[in-house]
Amino acid sequence: MPFHVEISGGLNHARAFNLDMDELRRRVIEPWLTKRPLDLGEREWAPEESSLRILEGPHLDSPDLAFGQGWSNAERKGEDVTHRIVAEAEPPKLPDAFVIETDLPEAFLAERLPNARAVGLGEVERKIDGRDPQVAAVILLLKKRSQD
Repeated sequence: MPFHVEISGGLNHARAFNLDMDELRRRVIEPWLTKRPLDLGEREWAPEESSLRILEGPHLDSPDLAFGQGWSNAERKGEDVTHRIVAEAEPPKLPDAFVIETDLPEAFLAERLPNARAVGLGEVERKIDGRDPQVAAVILLLKKRSQD
């Protein structure tokens, strides 16, 4: 059975209808659980500043959604499953992260990780936020602070 979602914050709200479980998980649940902004209704929503409602009910056809009646029809025909869906959701798989402190970061890399290459922070964020399955770990190499 499809899911219908409402995210609201203050006087604003956005709704999505007829989501399957995979789409619900990818678009709503995973960002919600990891406190990442999520896109819904041409807007970005911050979970800590928003509320979430998930209804499970029959597929809503165009006439059911017409004239702004979609959410009313979803509420009338569906069941609020927000707490159950969020509680049962598997925590999103995040890569392990390691911090290494060294006096000479470049020498450390050259010696221990000769195949390492630098990548931009934007690329790293996309891979982590997009849950790229190839990302097994993130390594942050810090230069030790001098002890003055």
